[in-house]
Amino acid sequence: MLMASGLFAALRRDLITDAFAYRPLPPMRTDGPVVRRLPARLREETTRLPHLAVGLVAIVVVLLALAPANGGLLPPAGNLVVGLIAAAPVMMTLVRPIGAFWAAIAMTAALSVMQPGGAMGLWSPSSFVAQLTVLVVVAMRVGPRVAGWMWLVTCGTGVVLTVFLGRGELADVFPMAMTSALALLVVSVRYIRVAAEEEVTAQQVVTAVERDRRTLLEERTTIARELHDVVAHHMSVVAIQAEAAPYRVLNPPPELVTAFATIRENAVSALTELRRVLGVVRSADYEAPDAPQPTLAELDGLLANVREAGLRVEKTVTGTVRELPQGVELSAYRIVQEALSNTLRHAPGAAAVVEVSYVLSGLGVRVVNDAPTGDIRPVPGAGHGITGIRERVAMLEGEMTAGKTEAGGYEVAVFIPVRRSAEDAA
Repeated sequence: MLMASGLFAALRRDLITDAFAYRPLPPMRTDGPVVRRLPARLREETTRLPHLAVGLVAIVVVLLALAPANGGLLPPAGNLVVGLIAAAPVMMTLVRPIGAFWAAIAMTAALSVMQPGGAMGLWSPSSFVAQLTVLVVVAMRVGPRVAGWMWLVTCGTGVVLTVFLGRGELADVFPMAMTSALALLVVSVRYIRVAAEEEVTAQQVVTAVERDRRTLLEERTTIARELHDVVAHHMSVVAIQAEAAPYRVLNPPPELVTAFATIRENAVSALTELRRVLGVVRSADYEAPDAPQPTLAELDGLLANVREAGLRVEKTVTGTVRELPQGVELSAYRIVQEALSNTLRHAPGAAAVVEVSYVLSGLGVRVVNDAPTGDIRPVPGAGHGITGIRERVAMLEGEMTAGKTEAGGYEVAVFIPVRRSAEDAA
């Protein structure tokens, strides 16, 4: 009982509820393997091919009704009416697919009365083609489950018309049942395949977005871990200087001693919170570095290492070399390191140039490499190096450009603004 109730509920949901709702047939996609190779203007015209195909089938249905094989029982005007009645459900599939199916069922019943003993028994050639077209088009639009219901209702209608109303013979139902079953099976398989491909594509898009987001978070976490030592060093210096400052003044006033004590307490508290935050963002396998974070002074060592790896690289420094904030020095070093790593991976055999420019308003870094040479294949990588560079630049409120050069190489150009200290301004 419960199973029968569930089946009826499913039938009502699929074929009865909002059966005549307006659902226009959307234009055909133009990204198919054949259509996308057509010229742009012709490609736009192909979007209406499904509508044109349905219209052509409707014309064929009318012509079948007017064929001499259907004559003798009705006058020509009557055959035209029969053809128009059979073609109406076909045209309805363009705007009301489920309603078109019920119109086709009504058409079958009406024409079985108007054309008893047609060329194909219960269904005349025109009504047979019309019924089969409606089943196929509606199944392509709504899916396999509804296709199964439509096949059952169509066969049931044929049985009722032959057994209870005496229209034709029971054997007349089999041609429609077998032909429609085969057609609906092909359509359902295609529908399931297309739906699966769309689901996989959507999942790939979601996965790519999540992967990019995770990579971005990982890059930010790496930057936070690296800058921890820089910030912790400065906070430690503040705490030490605040503690030692009162002893450098003879008989310091109590207010001064209290002020420096407050500064030291705040510095120590900030340092404690910084370490706590680092404990949250560091991964389980993170190991604190044994050596201080690198600066631009160690850039020559980095270039020596990549030369040993087979990369021909030259360095050019312009402007007056000066000490920059440690965060800027570290980020500039990492930017050069990542850009050269990308060159090793993606442009084997190419030569690279590293340019470091000291200007009054900041620091410029440019890494450019030639096109890859030789038979060595590029090493596939995660493709997130540029993401890490961009995050470092954004953190320092800098500017960055990255892209291919006209010669076939690749260029990464970065500018990091640096505030001038009072000594530099003087």
